[in-house]
Formats: sequence, structure tokens, C-alpha cells
Amino acid sequence: MLSRYIQKAMFKARYKVLSDGTYFGQIPGLNGVWANERSLDKCREVLQEVLEEWLIIKIRDHDPIPRMGRVSLQVEAA
Repeated sequence: MLSRYIQKAMFKARYKVLSDGTYFGQIPGLNGVWANERSLDKCREVLQEVLEEWLIIKIRDHDPIPRMGRVSLQVEAA
């Protein structure tokens, strides 16, 4: 389920080239999940790493995780 969530989220990622020539990527709806790198490939790689770390923190803290299409991750309180 976690892999499907990451896959869906990465599909929704949006990228743009900034005025300094670097690439900025973010996933709409996931606040704080963004990356800024010198190449598009590196930006995608780092964005996925940020997403994975963001999910670990959300799961650890029992915070709600937004749905990604039909995929939802529910974390039960301890």
C-alpha cells in the first residue's frame, strides 16, 4: 500500500524551471514536500526521498495523511 501511495503521489508531482536554471518540484496537496535541484532527474529523485521521509514522520506522529486518488493510508493512534 505504501508503494502505491508513493507511486500515485509522484505521478501528481509538478516541476518547473526557476530563473536560476534549477528545477523545482512539489506534490500538490502535500505541504512541505518539495525539492530544488540542478537537474530534473535529481529533482525527481530528491522529491521522492522527501516524500518518503514526510510519510515516515506522518506515520510516527499519527498525523492524517491525505488520500492520493483511491489510495489512502490510515494511521491508527497508539
